[in-house]
Amino acid sequence: MRIGIDVGGTNTDAVIIDGETVRHAVKRATTADVLGGIEAALGDVIAEAGVPPSALSAVMIGTTHFTNAVVQRSQLSRVAAVRIGLPAAATLPPFVDWPPDLRELVRGPVFMVRGGYEIDGRALVPFDRNGLREAARAIAGSGVTAVGVSSVFSPLNPDLEQEAAEILSEICPGIAITLSHELGRIGLLPRENVTLLNAALHQMARDTVAAFVEALRRVGTSAPLFITQNDGTVVLADEAVRFPVRSFASGPTNSLRGASLLSGLDDAMVIDVGGTTADIGTLVRGFPREANNVVHIGGVRTLFRMPDLLSVGLGGGTLCDPADPKSIGPRSVGFDLQRRARVFGGPDLTVTDIAVAAKLIDLGDQGRVASLDKSYVEGALAQIRTIIATAVDRMKTSAAEVPLIVVGGGAFLVPDRLPGISKVVEVPNAAVANAVGAAMAQVSGEVDQVFSGMERARALDAATEQARANAVRSGALEHSIRLVEVEDIPLSYLPGNSMRVRARVVGSVSM
Repeated sequence: MRIGIDVGGTNTDAVIIDGETVRHAVKRATTADVLGGIEAALGDVIAEAGVPPSALSAVMIGTTHFTNAVVQRSQLSRVAAVRIGLPAAATLPPFVDWPPDLRELVRGPVFMVRGGYEIDGRALVPFDRNGLREAARAIAGSGVTAVGVSSVFSPLNPDLEQEAAEILSEICPGIAITLSHELGRIGLLPRENVTLLNAALHQMARDTVAAFVEALRRVGTSAPLFITQNDGTVVLADEAVRFPVRSFASGPTNSLRGASLLSGLDDAMVIDVGGTTADIGTLVRGFPREANNVVHIGGVRTLFRMPDLLSVGLGGGTLCDPADPKSIGPRSVGFDLQRRARVFGGPDLTVTDIAVAAKLIDLGDQGRVASLDKSYVEGALAQIRTIIATAVDRMKTSAAEVPLIVVGGGAFLVPDRLPGISKVVEVPNAAVANAVGAAMAQVSGEVDQVFSGMERARALDAATEQARANAVRSGALEHSIRLVEVEDIPLSYLPGNSMRVRARVVGSVSM
């Protein structure tokens, strides 16, 4: 049996999965410190299900803790930046396109040294090892505890970043090192940005995962801990500490994976209506469609493994203007819903109050919203449905009608019919689909690299084998690994039959 936990802006959900059956589920209010809500949900789901903690084989947690730290500018560490690329890339130094407040908080010493590669894999200039050693000595004396290293075209050849890591480890023992080729793609600035964000989150990730482990210990289980990732898969907690940015969008992707598992559909759109936002995404072969363009995190441009999602400010806790039924959101009462919504005796008019007044859901004290004018309620409902229909239409990639799976605690807000949707699919345990997705997640391995001097078949095989090795290192059972995606792009402007190959595999969790 496994436990899946997903932390949302309003609620923290937990489920116990026995095989592929949801044995028990709970929904608890998210706490300001996040960890309190996780501990409460974990303890309650075990106690209410009557499952001995020793019977658990794994615990999977999806959390917004890391992305919230960037957005809210909290719990971030100052980091050093090392860029290998001079004389190229000198005009735009590290942190150049960051929002000023975030740059002031995170930016530590910055060093640029000679080295890097051309697009065809040739050395740009000889690597300045002495310059890097001087930078390492300055970093050692600066007091920073983490460093991000990026090199021009390192996804083609990571050798210089790896050598830089060896030098930094020798001169700065104990420092946390993030290498850009392990996270990002070809573009230097977006890849460097996500590397520096990852380095800034390292200490917080260590503390957060340690708190998760302590919560497991308190409920009496020694089951291994996995953290969910942006692509709908999981990694062992130690790997998550190394790469916290890979969990930025784990909440919405958990919902997409849970929707697929609960509905049996591998290709469909999904809308997850929570307490704070409605998140819309697309399933392709059972996994979230990946974004292929720049994604902004807290105002920082990044380009790495992220799902293609649209979030709108509409959920059960979304605030409504009592004087204007068309003025809904995007502000939300969040996890204060049960204290501030009118049906719970609070002062604020929320979308939940509108739904109760319209008899879409039986919750709280209906008498507290009985005085709402009928025309106001109908106007607010029409506006809610317009927001949903517009958001769904924006995420479609063709005019063809597609099924839409509806999940989340606010699923009652989605109408039975929408333009461009063949059918609206309701599923059991929809309110905790996010936690189901976390509990049932698999382990992935990915490679995105340029190969040259070999035939196409050999390049595809080499990329697949590297992806398999990455999956095993992340905790996958080797015999269960299967290829879910592979694509190659010939690079006609490069010599040696060069091509860019991207491969992704998934496998069952090793327990």
